[in-house]
Amino acid sequence: MPFSSLELHPSLHRGIRDLGFVRPTPIQTEAVPPGLAGRDLIACAMTGSGKTAAFLWPIMHHLLTHPRRATRALVLTPTRELAAQILGDLQDLGKHTSITAAAVFGGVGMGPQEAAFRRKVDVLIATPGRLLDHLQSGYARLDDIEHFVLDEADRMLDMGFLPDVKRIIQRLPARRQTLLFSATMPEPIVALTREMLKSPVRIQLQRRAAPAPGITQAVYPVPQQLKRNLLVTLLERGDLKEALVFTRTKHRADRLCKALLAAGIVAERIHGNRSQAQRTAALAGFKAGKFRVLVATDIAARGIDVEALGHVVNFDVPKVPDDYIHRVGRTARAEAVGEAFTLVAPEEEGELRAIERAVGQRLPRVTVPDFDYRAKAEATLEVPIAERIAAIRARKAEERARAKVNAERRSAAATRAAVQPNPNRSRRSRGRRSA
Repeated sequence: MPFSSLELHPSLHRGIRDLGFVRPTPIQTEAVPPGLAGRDLIACAMTGSGKTAAFLWPIMHHLLTHPRRATRALVLTPTRELAAQILGDLQDLGKHTSITAAAVFGGVGMGPQEAAFRRKVDVLIATPGRLLDHLQSGYARLDDIEHFVLDEADRMLDMGFLPDVKRIIQRLPARRQTLLFSATMPEPIVALTREMLKSPVRIQLQRRAAPAPGITQAVYPVPQQLKRNLLVTLLERGDLKEALVFTRTKHRADRLCKALLAAGIVAERIHGNRSQAQRTAALAGFKAGKFRVLVATDIAARGIDVEALGHVVNFDVPKVPDDYIHRVGRTARAEAVGEAFTLVAPEEEGELRAIERAVGQRLPRVTVPDFDYRAKAEATLEVPIAERIAAIRARKAEERARAKVNAERRSAAATRAAVQPNPNRSRRSRGRRSA
């Protein structure tokens, strides 16, 4: 089906031609017509299938054909990175339109976001927590919302946002179009659809998503302590030209990034303890080719959209199969191809078997020639919990000791000041007596 078959505003078709899109993806083909008709929609499609444009095009078409000054569309999404990505997509798709939009998320100042509310931009793209912060003030109102999109609904559930989502829905007009998009459809989300949608069109509804067909998946069995060495070897051999590498924890992401830099591999990391400015710079640098490797935790699994990303590496096996699907979905997007490698230690075989059951196949095992699988690791990425606790206690003890010394110094200074005669006071007393 060509794009001309989608009855979109001419300005949107100009944007489509400029972006070089050849034909709509399956989810776009199925979702855009009912979206244009104003129908509520439940779309369950795999990550990287083009669903952002599938919900933006109908909304933008309606804004262009029925213009008025008000904030009329709200897109709710779980992470800052995804909000920024959707805003970028909207700006690209609407480059020949006058549609205005703003992203509303935490980690940055509220001033520019407040200004966006006050000037009534057409589309708000928000994370739940920061949106609720604004809704406590009188300038932030959702009374004119005509189109509401709940994007990555299952991730909202995973991150504990479901109560916040319900609070926001209570602020929306009852008469509206609601579009729910998700990579998977767990039961709590199915229940939510019954509450918030009216006679929805259901598209590709499935209980569990699968990786895109363009992803070549492979497993690299390796002892836990040699994972870092194996990753460096794959990079040095050229098996990985660039890679988005996922770790289990922020602590491991920091240590792995440091180890890669020590091995001469230009790398950066992105996780929840990094400031928004740091996260934005890391992602921009990776997209621009400044960093060969971007080490990330699952906070980025659905917020990173890198054109032609060739490799995703699971440095740690995800605990939940859905997380595996979302991670590897960062490659082979929009019908492209890519590779997803998973480094599996013996103690992670249970998680791997669960993933294989979820994707319906046994993933091929790969052994790297000439790699010493019996080598002794120079250092471990994971500091044992007992050592971490001991270090924390030692640091706290040092802080208490310094605080005690400082308090004693202040007390001694105060005592000296109390007993030491004030020469100025003595001179004033002598002056009064002589007078």
